[in-house]
Amino acid sequence: MSESTKGRGRKPAPAKPSVTGKRISLKELAAYLKVDPSTVSVVLNDVPGRSISQATRQRIKDAAKEFNYSPSLLARSLRQQDTRTVGILLPLVGEEYHAQVLSGVASELERNQYSYLIAQHRHSEEKTEAYIEMLISRGVQGFISIDTRLTRSLQVPCVAVAGHAHIPGITNVMLNHEHAAELTMRHLRDLGHKRIAFIRGQAFSSDSESRWTAMSEAAKHFKISIPEGLVMQLDRDITSPELGYTVVQKLMKQSRDFTAIVCFNDIAALGAIRAVGDAGLRVPEDVSIIGFDDIRVSVFARPSITTIRQPLQEMGETAAKVLLNRLKGERDGDDIAVEPELIIRESTGRAPYRYPVGRASAK
Repeated sequence: MSESTKGRGRKPAPAKPSVTGKRISLKELAAYLKVDPSTVSVVLNDVPGRSISQATRQRIKDAAKEFNYSPSLLARSLRQQDTRTVGILLPLVGEEYHAQVLSGVASELERNQYSYLIAQHRHSEEKTEAYIEMLISRGVQGFISIDTRLTRSLQVPCVAVAGHAHIPGITNVMLNHEHAAELTMRHLRDLGHKRIAFIRGQAFSSDSESRWTAMSEAAKHFKISIPEGLVMQLDRDITSPELGYTVVQKLMKQSRDFTAIVCFNDIAALGAIRAVGDAGLRVPEDVSIIGFDDIRVSVFARPSITTIRQPLQEMGETAAKVLLNRLKGERDGDDIAVEPELIIRESTGRAPYRYPVGRASAK
C-alpha cells in the first residue's frame, strides 16, 4: 500500500485540547476521549445507576483534571434540584431597616453555604410578580421577603419578614405589634401625655395597618383619645427624614394641641424633630417624639430618639433558619412573633403644663 492510500477512510484522531486560551467544552473533551458527551457528563456529575467501567471513569476524570475541565455547577444543581440558592425580595436595598434585616438573612445563608439573589421591587406589585417568576426560572429554591406585600402562594417555600397576610406556604416572622403599642402608650402616659399626635405609615408598607390597629387599641386601653385632626398619614416613598418633616409641618399648621408625637418609624421621627425645632419648639421640653425600629442613626440624633426596638438582624437570621428548615422537609410552621423593646433616650420627657404655642426665634 502506497503512502498516498495508507490510512484512507479512517477519521483523523482528534487534536489534543489546548490547556490555554478559552475553557474546554464538554463536547471537545468527549471527542478527545472518543466517548459520548453524556458519558462524560454522567461520570463528572456522579450520576448513579449507569454502567460505565471503572477504567473509563478513571480515564475521563484524569483527562478532566489534565485539561482543567469542570462541569457547570448550575447545570449540576438544576439536575439535582438543589441549587442552594434563595431569592430575597425587598423594597429598597439601601434603606437601613431593610439593610439590617438583609444582613441577618445573608449571615445565616452564608453560614449554611447558600447563595442568594436580591430583587428590589420598590413596592411595585407588578415588579414583585415579575421578579418572583424570574428568580424561580433561575433556580431559587425558596424566598425570603422583607416588607413586601404578597398576595398569593408561591411555587416554592417562602418566609416573610414583616408579613401579616395568612397565605398557605408562607411563614411570617413579625414583631408583636400589640406589645409594641402597649410599651409606647404606657411610656407616654407615665410621662403625663394625654394629647398625642400620630404619624401613620404609608399604605404600601406591610406593617402599617397592623401597627396602627395595635396603637389605636393601646390608646383606648390607656384612656387616651385620638382626635382625627391629630392623625397624619405618610404617603411618600422616600427614605430620608423629609418623610416626616413635611407631614409634621402640615400637622403644626393645623394644630398645636398636643404634647407628643408617635412616629411610624425612626426616619419619620428624625424629620419630626427638625420640623418641631423649625417651629420654634424644643424636643422634648415642648413636644416629646417617639420613633420605631431603632435604626443605627437613632442614637446619634440630637436629641437621640426614644424608640421601639425591633431586633432587625435577629429577625433576618430567624427567617433564614426557618426557610432552610423548610427546604430540608419540615412542614409549614406557625407564624413567629418577635418581642419588641422600649429604648428610652432624649426625645421624650415629662408633658408640659400647657400646650406649646412656639417661641420667637432668637435674633
